[in-house]
Amino acid sequence: MAVGMSSPRPAHTTAPRAAEEKPDGSAAGPDGLGAGLGAGLGQDVPGIDPDDLPDGLVIADESGHIVCFNAAAARITATSHADAIGRPLETALPLEDLKGKRWWALTDPYGGLATRNGQPERNLLLPGGREVLVSARYVRERPTGPVRRVVVSLRGTEARRRTERSHAELIATVAHELRSPLTSVKGFTATLLAKWERFTDDQKRLMLETVDADAGRVTRLIAELLDISRIDSGRLELRRQPVDISAAVARHIQALITGGQAPDRFRVRARGPLPALWADPDKVDQVLGNLLENAVRHGEGTVTIEIAPAPAPGADDETGTAVTVSDEGPGIPEESMGRVFTRFWRGSKRGGTGLGLYIVKGIVEAHGGTITVGRGPGGGAEFRFILPVSMPAYLV
Repeated sequence: MAVGMSSPRPAHTTAPRAAEEKPDGSAAGPDGLGAGLGAGLGQDVPGIDPDDLPDGLVIADESGHIVCFNAAAARITATSHADAIGRPLETALPLEDLKGKRWWALTDPYGGLATRNGQPERNLLLPGGREVLVSARYVRERPTGPVRRVVVSLRGTEARRRTERSHAELIATVAHELRSPLTSVKGFTATLLAKWERFTDDQKRLMLETVDADAGRVTRLIAELLDISRIDSGRLELRRQPVDISAAVARHIQALITGGQAPDRFRVRARGPLPALWADPDKVDQVLGNLLENAVRHGEGTVTIEIAPAPAPGADDETGTAVTVSDEGPGIPEESMGRVFTRFWRGSKRGGTGLGLYIVKGIVEAHGGTITVGRGPGGGAEFRFILPVSMPAYLV
């Protein structure tokens, strides 16, 4: 990408100027920068103003003086365009590494090895201790030639900090959730091994059932972590086949009844005829199980499940299947609606990792569907997801 700056430009100027003819016959945009960016795209497009870039852009000429300082750079560094233009790079942008050493003295872009072409992105400090992500490119007219321009990219650290906090929360949650069942498993197995003869068969069975239940909790948590990893990386695999959504709902309700729930707590409404649904049956079971378990655990009163045909998301002529799960409990506060499908959100203090609904959303969207949350007719929470038919092409 050829980038050239001929003269300082007025602060925060965004109005396009007429292209000027360079000696080689190419057009130069505002300050010689815009046309270079447009030409790099290989298209006949107007010059791109540096202030339109989302990241901070700082360009120094062959003498080390700043000739471009865009609006994002001014915002990130809290230095005005007018104060930066024309000043030496190390003065207008006094960066230090995390050990307090001056970065420009360490990297020496205009000296040092002639084979270097830049610096990879790293965390550096601005005056006052503010962190910023910085990467640099050394522009040479020929390999090993002198540096004609130093192009610096600046980004804030807020997004990375949020990611790091999310990872830290995930680790803390996993450690907390694993500690309790593993402590139980370790305690009961150690007790059985040391004092096997002292316990009756009923006592042994009770302890082994507890160990089995806690081992199941660990297995489910590991499965959730694997799902999160696949969802975040876009590697969630779907094995589509015909799915009878009504039968799947009936199976989950029967399992909850077997687990002690009253049969009259569930009401199923099916509006037909339903389109043939092609989806991953295991993933659909995971979605249904999570939504029904949440309704039973966190909601109150009757849990209503409605199954009906619906327009497929993003397709005017395709039909999908909509499933709505609602309860008659206190519902979800309006201010929390936007956080329901985020990691670690918990609707109450009744346990859970806070990862289930995040995984549910990821599974539904991997199928090309949508999921929403609102307030049900009975005042409780209402979750509604729509899955497109997604019939294989050879059957269409």
